[in-house]
Amino acid sequence: MDDVITLDHREGPYGEVALRQRGADYEIIANGCFLMDTSDGRSERLLVRAALAELDDRPAPAVLIGGLGVGFSLAEAAAEPRWGRIAVVERERAVVDWHTGGPLDRISGAAQRDARTEIVEADLVAYVREAQAVYDALCLDIDNGPDWTVTDGNASLYSPAGLSACLRRLTPGGVLAVWSAQPSPAFEDALCAAGFTHVRTEEIPVRRGVPDAVHLARRPG
Repeated sequence: MDDVITLDHREGPYGEVALRQRGADYEIIANGCFLMDTSDGRSERLLVRAALAELDDRPAPAVLIGGLGVGFSLAEAAAEPRWGRIAVVERERAVVDWHTGGPLDRISGAAQRDARTEIVEADLVAYVREAQAVYDALCLDIDNGPDWTVTDGNASLYSPAGLSACLRRLTPGGVLAVWSAQPSPAFEDALCAAGFTHVRTEEIPVRRGVPDAVHLARRPG
């Protein structure tokens, strides 16, 4: 077993967040719950890639990435010249610090310096509800899925009111992509009930256990 070293540990308004190093990889822990690490990244990259594939050929679509995480989704977006504006909403100052010249800069550094990229320090749930900006794609990865949230307040994002707010943040024909640690048929039903169309789930096999999933849906055109 690789030794685990805690590189940073902070208490904030949403609880405890820590960055740990396990061998050559880094992992983020929130309130004692493992969120993600740098060992793979396929599903986090698919989150952005699948959203772009769902869009039509509109020029320079704008994407909102919910959660900076370890930076895989941002790196995927910045590596694709088709994207226009790239906004990343992250509520934890610690996570932003770990990327800004910190250990995670090796994943996201070039993407952060891309002229299209903006890092917004805000709570995603509030931002989706209150912001006026609209996007062609929302790529959301702030929990272990709709059925396993990091904090209780995040659950409202997947509620009827939260999904209606997501619809308002999307342009006509825009795409919502939501990462999950396991497929959620109940969330598919909730997307349909909220007025989304073309609801489907892509699964990503993992080494052990149930597959990761990316839930995809469109705002009607």
